[in-house]
Amino acid sequence: MKLRYFAFVACLLAAQGAVADNKKPVSKWTCEEFLAVESDFQPKVVYFATAKAKAGKADSIVDIEGTEKVVPMIIDDCKKAPGESFLAKLKNAWRSVEAEAKKVKDKM
Repeated sequence: MKLRYFAFVACLLAAQGAVADNKKPVSKWTCEEFLAVESDFQPKVVYFATAKAKAGKADSIVDIEGTEKVVPMIIDDCKKAPGESFLAKLKNAWRSVEAEAKKVKDKM
């Protein structure tokens, strides 16, 4: 458990270092600010923002496969509308991925 916590904190610090001049909370970022993060760190930002968005929910887990799908969706959406809310794009992308997963599950 401690190792997972340490790894999570390390990812957070690395993500913060990738955008050292941005002092706003991730929840208030625009897409432009998300896109300014080095591409290697963008998935880490998505992990962090997802964890923050789901804080306190019993089903809060790190969904690596889902994040792999969500990151490119957010990047594409943010490139189309850089002035819009990063968090809104994140939530919409997760809704889309979760809806698709539910369809697959229902077909089984």
